[in-house]
Amino acid sequence: MRVPLSWLREYVDLPATESGRDVQAKLIDVGLEVETVEQLGGDLKGPLVVGQVLTIEELEGFKKPIRFCTVDVGQANGTGEPQEIVCGARNFSEGDKVVVALPGALLPGDFAIAARKTYGRNSHGMICSGDELGMGDDSSHGIIVLPPEHGVGTDAIELLQLVDEVLDIAVTPDRGYCLSMRGVARETAIAYGLPLRDPALLDVPAPNSFGYAVKVSDAIGCDRFVARTVTGLDPESRSPIWLRRRLQKAGMRPISLAVDITNYVMLELGQPLHAYDRSRVNGPIGVRRAAQGEKFTTLDGAHRALDSEDLVITDDRGPIGLAGVMGGANTEIADSETDPETGEVRGTTEVVIEAAHFDPVTIARTARRHKLSSEASKRFERGVDPQAAAAAAQRTVDLLVLLAGGTAEAGVTEIVAQSAPRTVTMAADHPDRVAGVDYGRETVVRRLQDVGCDVVGQDELVVTVPTWRPDLNEPNDLAEEVIRLEGYENLPSTLPKPPAGRGLTERQRLHRRVGRALAGAGYVEALNYPFIGDQVFDQLGLEKDDELRRVVKLVNPLSDEEPALRTTLLPGLLSALRRNHGRGSHDLALFETGLVFRPDEARTAARLPADRRPTDEEIAHLDNALPAQPRHAAVVLSGAREQAGWWGKGRPADWADAIQAARTVAAEAGAELIVANGQYGPWHPGRCATLSVAVDGEQRVIGHAGELHPRVVKALGLPERSCAMELDLDQLAAAVQGPLQAPRISTFPVATQDVALVVASEVPATEVEAALRAGAGELLESIRLFDVFTGEQLGEGKKSLAYALRFRAADRTLTVEEASAARDTAIALATERTGAVLRGA
Repeated sequence: MRVPLSWLREYVDLPATESGRDVQAKLIDVGLEVETVEQLGGDLKGPLVVGQVLTIEELEGFKKPIRFCTVDVGQANGTGEPQEIVCGARNFSEGDKVVVALPGALLPGDFAIAARKTYGRNSHGMICSGDELGMGDDSSHGIIVLPPEHGVGTDAIELLQLVDEVLDIAVTPDRGYCLSMRGVARETAIAYGLPLRDPALLDVPAPNSFGYAVKVSDAIGCDRFVARTVTGLDPESRSPIWLRRRLQKAGMRPISLAVDITNYVMLELGQPLHAYDRSRVNGPIGVRRAAQGEKFTTLDGAHRALDSEDLVITDDRGPIGLAGVMGGANTEIADSETDPETGEVRGTTEVVIEAAHFDPVTIARTARRHKLSSEASKRFERGVDPQAAAAAAQRTVDLLVLLAGGTAEAGVTEIVAQSAPRTVTMAADHPDRVAGVDYGRETVVRRLQDVGCDVVGQDELVVTVPTWRPDLNEPNDLAEEVIRLEGYENLPSTLPKPPAGRGLTERQRLHRRVGRALAGAGYVEALNYPFIGDQVFDQLGLEKDDELRRVVKLVNPLSDEEPALRTTLLPGLLSALRRNHGRGSHDLALFETGLVFRPDEARTAARLPADRRPTDEEIAHLDNALPAQPRHAAVVLSGAREQAGWWGKGRPADWADAIQAARTVAAEAGAELIVANGQYGPWHPGRCATLSVAVDGEQRVIGHAGELHPRVVKALGLPERSCAMELDLDQLAAAVQGPLQAPRISTFPVATQDVALVVASEVPATEVEAALRAGAGELLESIRLFDVFTGEQLGEGKKSLAYALRFRAADRTLTVEEASAARDTAIALATERTGAVLRGA
């Protein structure tokens, strides 16, 4: 909502020294979102005056039409002589009143006006268009032609109201009343503690039987309908400058007098109106629901098929308006035109004014269904004051009579569906308990009265809510009004005091530890939307019966291309990898920890009741019907893992880095990860590791890691040799026996023993390592594979694995004999389990 400060001052006597910035600060204090304050005409300087075109000479020989004009500007130029001006515009004639910028003037954009020679003539000033004066609307491109009643030499800056400040307010859905000058003025009056001149306080004649016939068939969709008729309108009448300028400052385009007046009253009072050409309305006006598929042409010329939930305005022919959204082309106000034969001006001379109150939900659904948001629908769907309809109709009638020479008919139609005032019962100290501040009953009552409530009662208040505040429905809403008007900045800052033992769960702590560990290993967290489409499973090369293809489908997805919840983190991460690679980042290491969703057809959810709070059992049943949501961790890599430099050669990321990421995650969980050669879906069959853990004596696969398959890389548009890892964090945590133990630190020295074993090429190194670890016993502190060798001297189908074993005791220094005995025992068990032979033996 754009609010000109000059217009706002009509309803609130603001101090003359208050600027737009001052008003902005006050309105922000009471909870309005004032985004900007636009300074209109701040860089504008005169002389800028009204002139009358005396003569026009067409200049020949130029690429575009050029006119040499003489303009009477009165005594504004100091001589009284006609002003000579060269102008290229053609939308004015001799005798027209125009706006003239004389030498010495400064127009918006730091455009200085001076006398100069152009097109072979001396030009002393400029005839101005609306664009050049910063009036900013679609009708401002041509030269401004003023009404003839304005005197020559009049100051055009004041006449056109070019200097002003405009507050741009982002009105939230619960404050629809602020989509009007009346609503903003009320908030301004409260903020300054000043009285409000309510523009809706008008003398309105009582309804009678002489008004235009109206029949409302749907009292739920339309609970109030006011109709007034004005006849004898002058079709040549035009909107006065003050009216056009207020509409322009508020961001609306002037169209015609009748339409401009309805828009003006809507901005002033917040009540949308519509004017029908009475001569084009056949029979009584009706309000009903549309027939399914019924055809209708709106004012924008679009032919629309209506829905049975749409509310329409009708006459004897059918729909003439889409209620609360847009009028119909068949009853629109006709533009005035001159008969070329008789010279008679024809146009709309009789109008029927509609001021109605429509159901907000109905209007919101209709506007979205037809993709037809309008200024009217924007207000109706947020809530319009139903009591303002009669005043808005009267205000429109008064302006039509004043500005178009019309005559108001005595008939007044008002159809009202009676309803009781809305009341809310609230304890007088409820705002105190919500805010933690002792306001007291007097302050609570005063602030509620400020917003228009009637309040009775002592310890328990019965609050009658004003009709323009449909958002006030319960005690907390009323408490919010008290708190915001007393000032959010006055609320004390207190930290919550959670009970002991209610910190993070073990699952949450593991999630955080894993994130920190991966970040410390050089990975960057990338959070992705949890939505996927079926096509991604084909791109990942998953089998038709793969469990990951069973997804939870959304009833109302954000995108039709991604209608399901993810069963794997890889699609989102790989999309982020592709997007960043395409933008020039080629060395990437990304990770994500998040939920995946696994459907269970056996779980069904019952529909919860809407007329009461669900019971704990119903909520628990609903929770049990949710799909399983295990937490996963995943990484993706491409490009260089280590950069080259003076320190040495770099190296590219490969399958081993993906496996190491899995080991990093397992270390944070305190679980022993089993890594074995594997083959699955998106991974390269020769460079894929299966990740497993032992749970209750059973080895359970929890994920995979390695290099992605070339077909997957091509299908997803990824960099070559991209790698990935994904594992189930919940299953990883289930493999941990007891609480996570801190590492044991011994003060005694370590004994290191190296061993090289020759095994068959197909024997996994992890099996050899497991045998060595089991045979070495509890003296073994760590084991590390530091070399893999193959060669002719070993024989075909053989490989050598070299391990470094570190032994240490917690209570003593080991002897050489003890370390050697542990090493020999480890070798013996490895020989027994894997057929390993000590190299060189």
